[in-house]
Amino acid sequence: MNEDVTRRRSSDAQRLLDIAEAFAAEVGPRGYGPHGVTLNSEFERDLGLDSLARTELLARIEKTLGVHFPVALFEQAKTPGDLLRALERETSRQPGCAFGAAELRAPAGALDPPIEAQTLVEALQWHVSRQPDHTHIVFLDADASSHTMTYSALYEAALRVSSGLRRFRVNPGDTVALMLPTGNDYFACFAGILLAGAIVVPVYPPVQSARIDDHLKRHAAILSDARSRVMIVPSRALGASLLAKARIPTLGEIVTAHQLMGETDIERYVPRAEDVALLQYTSGSTGAPKGVVLTHANLLANIRAMGETARIEEHDIFASWLPLYHDMGLIGAWFGPLYFGIPLILMSPLTFLARPAHWLRAIGHYHATMTAAPNFAYERCTRQIDDADLEGVDLSSLRLAFCGAEPVSAPTMRAFASRFAGHGFRETALNPVYGLAENTLGLAFSDPGRGVRTDCISRTRLADSQRAAKAESPDDVLELVSCGRALPRNQIRIVDVDGNDVSERTVGRIEFRSPSATRGYFQNPEMTARLIHDGWLDTGDLGYMANEELFITGRVKDLVIRAGRHFFPYELEAAVGHLPGVRNGCVAVCGTPDIETGTDRLIVIAETRETAPEVLAAMRTGINEASVALLGAPPEEVALVPPHGILKTSSGKIRHAATMEMYLRSRGNLLPRPAWLQWLGIGANTVRPIGRRVRAAARQTAYGAWCWLVVTLIAIPTWLLTVPHPNVRRNWAIGSRAARLALKLAGIHVTVRGADLIDMARPAIFVANHASYLDGLVLLAAIPMPLGIVAKRELAGGLLMGAFLRAIGTRFVERVDYPRMAEDERELVKQATAGTSLLFFPEGTFVRSAGLRQFRLGAFVAACASRRPVVPIAIAGARVVLPDGQWLPTRADITVTVLPALEPIGDDMKAAAALRDTARDAIAGYCGERILSEISPLETPTRHDKI
Repeated sequence: MNEDVTRRRSSDAQRLLDIAEAFAAEVGPRGYGPHGVTLNSEFERDLGLDSLARTELLARIEKTLGVHFPVALFEQAKTPGDLLRALERETSRQPGCAFGAAELRAPAGALDPPIEAQTLVEALQWHVSRQPDHTHIVFLDADASSHTMTYSALYEAALRVSSGLRRFRVNPGDTVALMLPTGNDYFACFAGILLAGAIVVPVYPPVQSARIDDHLKRHAAILSDARSRVMIVPSRALGASLLAKARIPTLGEIVTAHQLMGETDIERYVPRAEDVALLQYTSGSTGAPKGVVLTHANLLANIRAMGETARIEEHDIFASWLPLYHDMGLIGAWFGPLYFGIPLILMSPLTFLARPAHWLRAIGHYHATMTAAPNFAYERCTRQIDDADLEGVDLSSLRLAFCGAEPVSAPTMRAFASRFAGHGFRETALNPVYGLAENTLGLAFSDPGRGVRTDCISRTRLADSQRAAKAESPDDVLELVSCGRALPRNQIRIVDVDGNDVSERTVGRIEFRSPSATRGYFQNPEMTARLIHDGWLDTGDLGYMANEELFITGRVKDLVIRAGRHFFPYELEAAVGHLPGVRNGCVAVCGTPDIETGTDRLIVIAETRETAPEVLAAMRTGINEASVALLGAPPEEVALVPPHGILKTSSGKIRHAATMEMYLRSRGNLLPRPAWLQWLGIGANTVRPIGRRVRAAARQTAYGAWCWLVVTLIAIPTWLLTVPHPNVRRNWAIGSRAARLALKLAGIHVTVRGADLIDMARPAIFVANHASYLDGLVLLAAIPMPLGIVAKRELAGGLLMGAFLRAIGTRFVERVDYPRMAEDERELVKQATAGTSLLFFPEGTFVRSAGLRQFRLGAFVAACASRRPVVPIAIAGARVVLPDGQWLPTRADITVTVLPALEPIGDDMKAAAALRDTARDAIAGYCGERILSEISPLETPTRHDKI
């Protein structure tokens, strides 16, 4: 028996190595002998196979051996030995793709989107209140099984996450980085961040070990720029995340979704339309990453405009595999269905890359009517899917197949339509679109049901005069795809270098303005000033208008100017990518200024696995010939570099400027450093940030110790001067002077505004927000007249604190025993009526997270009953100095604002409630924190679905 197992293992190993060797001979370096590939050969290091090439190898092995690898293996396998072990575990050896039952509830009636919603949170709550058990998302797992998430399940999970974020001290307006894969946790955490009033920062995971140092640098740059307080990661990413944290002083916590899933609390932040919901970091093909600021209003404006153009109806179903860190997947594929209330069929990007047929099978199985993908996905399906993989698949339900996020290729669109016409796919479903993060997502859409419209222009005229003239010769044709018209309420214009409008079919810079346009880049006024001028935003793209439709010719920063002629790199990159030995999609055509000639030097950088000198010489000849054919002249320089030498964005776009900069800096050596050397460099670069954080912590500890020393030295004589004496007014004055001295010596500057509004001769009820341990000390320093501070009875028992509080006239009240509570309230009314000015903290307590909480009625009942005015006091900055749970103060300024008195308008409970709400609104305008609400009975979750 053991001999049979051994023989079978040996046979599997040999067959697997034969396939890998043939694949390496086809796409890898030449010269592999019979033992060129071993079970321990690393795909990336030894064979130069990146993630896409590795995916193709595994797909070929599956097809040849008739096996079905787990999709996760496409990402995790590092050597042929890993594949062999997977083969040994494989039992069925039969590939399959049988989806489960379509768990979609039929729409109850006509489409009913939340047209009055001001935020995404309101849109979600709208559907929770009307169709809580309707399917929101169908998750398709790698093995084609499925599970669903309803609107109520999403909302309940989001409530738990928002409570968890508050436990981790996330305040409204803080940024939270989200680095999770496609799945339930991603959606729960995203919605939970919004419910907490925080700002989501989607982050992509590092996937390429050959450039792990570049990934971590870019992560650190994004998280540092976003000033993320918390980052949510999968457990498997904790190691790399901790390395990133060491470089980022502002990053407070790294947590998993599970750590956030606790009990819900009653506090709620109510987002507003103008609140920032999302920082969408641009793909960053050049320079440092920039965070596009998107408000709830921006998001809803774009979603509504896209939905109006797409003519979304109640029977629509959206199918997607797009990554959720990319705006096309996040806003287009998720937010759109969320707002309009249509189901989303979702699979992970890895599932698509491993098995592109799953995408089309899902569309057919669930009768999806809408989908979206970049150009490469349509090309991948056309090339890689076998007829057998789509047996019985019907694509006739699909009415819109959007194509965007990268240049759209007319030949690719035609090939896709032709290839799948036999499965019911209609060519008119193809819908090229154009958009950018700075306009939330979409800017121009083609008309539904029209299909692809192209414009065949003269390549020569375009280069010479920047005019999109019709081509007259077949040898001079450049075919461009129309991106359609501007979305409703969006405007597009084409301008020259001076900002003047140009005529139709003249190439210029594309600018736009719309309700979904960003207000700018996060914490980056310089780049914002470059983006926005006179109300118009610069896309950074070049193009022209023809018959009110937009045609894109290229990126401004990718433009190459040689001898007065303008060239874009894309067509030459595509031609070079098809040459033998060149890795397709891994070519960068760049221009760099030549001081001597005053024009650009054209440099073609192409990745290859070839090493033989004669092969490399033939490749250079081919590149020169392609350049002459397309541009009329050869490049000044051709660089053939190893795999992964060209830098790309998270969405796979060539980072031309960054690649060119690295090429020039390394003097043509773009060979990635070994992974171990990169990790060594990462460790070395981490030491300095850790050292800075240690020094900062030491300074913080020293400052905190000084503050406590000051308090102790001042508190002792103050206690001795006040506690033995019964004169409250005298004691208050001594305590006030001591408090001012302590704050001054601690370096905490307290500014008091509106003190002249206090009528010293008229008793009143003072109410202040409660944010910190310091609030009582600050008001003692700021208010000149003695006030009867109303405090919980538990504080009366302290020998030191309790005695001092009694000495300055504090009134202690019961919080648990109801009869005593009622008695204490009646006593407070008597004292207020008798002329005692009382100070309440109507929130009752304070917590770490920021926000103005619900006010209790006690102070306002006392004011109405005694007919005393209410004087609101707003304290700003105290929570920063000494928040709940922290005993080492942080140096910061505090502002106390005394607001005009509010007169009671009655003596009943309704009058007290109105007075409470007015006071709370007044304080909210000056305390620097936003109003939180408590959950209402209608919002209380009534189900506990597992998600």
